[in-house]
Amino acid sequence: MAAITAAMVGELRAKTDAPMMECKKALTEADGDMGKAEEILRVKLGGKAAKASARITAEGVVATYISGKVGALVEVNSETDFVAKNDDFLALANTAARLAAEKNPADVAALLALDTGNGQTLEEVRSALVGKIGENMSIRRFQRFETSAKLASYLHGTKIGVIVEFEGADDQVGKDVAMHIAAMKPVALSSEQVPAELIEKERSVAQAKADEDAAKAAAEGKPAQSPEIVAKRLEGSVQKYLKEVSLLNQAFVKNDKQTIEQMLKANNASVKAFTMYVVGEGIEKKVDDFAAEVAAQMAASKGA
Repeated sequence: MAAITAAMVGELRAKTDAPMMECKKALTEADGDMGKAEEILRVKLGGKAAKASARITAEGVVATYISGKVGALVEVNSETDFVAKNDDFLALANTAARLAAEKNPADVAALLALDTGNGQTLEEVRSALVGKIGENMSIRRFQRFETSAKLASYLHGTKIGVIVEFEGADDQVGKDVAMHIAAMKPVALSSEQVPAELIEKERSVAQAKADEDAAKAAAEGKPAQSPEIVAKRLEGSVQKYLKEVSLLNQAFVKNDKQTIEQMLKANNASVKAFTMYVVGEGIEKKVDDFAAEVAAQMAASKGA
């Protein structure tokens, strides 16, 4: 039996992008024959896509595409950050963004059904990549823009992406606003557009703090604040929150003496809409004990 070294496992993984333990098992079965091990992996990984489909994809990338008056922002997820750096995975994300912009699909299912231009649908490319890498991946969401105005985008690495629809002579203004959004993460363009459920949540937090203060005052034998003062406190908390989370009211990151609204006015510009994606936002991530996982894999490989 040939000795299977870490270097051999690394070489096979580099050639196939297969999981480390799968590479080791294939090399062991092939008695160290690299070519035979590759063939074994091709057979074994044929069913990987189906097996992987139930696993959580909370890592991944955000990709953008803009061509003239159309653009798109897309989030493509993977199970691990390691795969999110894979060139084929990044190509999948960029292709998805391009197709979303150019073809205007109705939803993710329609996007996946589109031809990528090489005779394969986007779903076929995705499924083949799952089989090759052995890890689940999914196209989670996209937002398409088509406008008579202008579009600007900003990517903070590959984890945060923004597209802004704006009007103005200076293209740098759009880029600056997109960068600001990635940094400050507003939830709406203006105070009036902040979702009602978020406002109520903030009001509830303020009410809980007022109730806590009232209980403390009672315990200390002090008079509680009047209902009128409490009402003003609640409204003040809500208004402060609205300024913090609405884009136009936020202090501009490149000049905190100006709000975004003031900066736009000074440049004869305006923002019509924006979308920001943060990778994995809202997805419940599985937390693993990495040391225990490695130990389990090693134990499994010895028993195989």
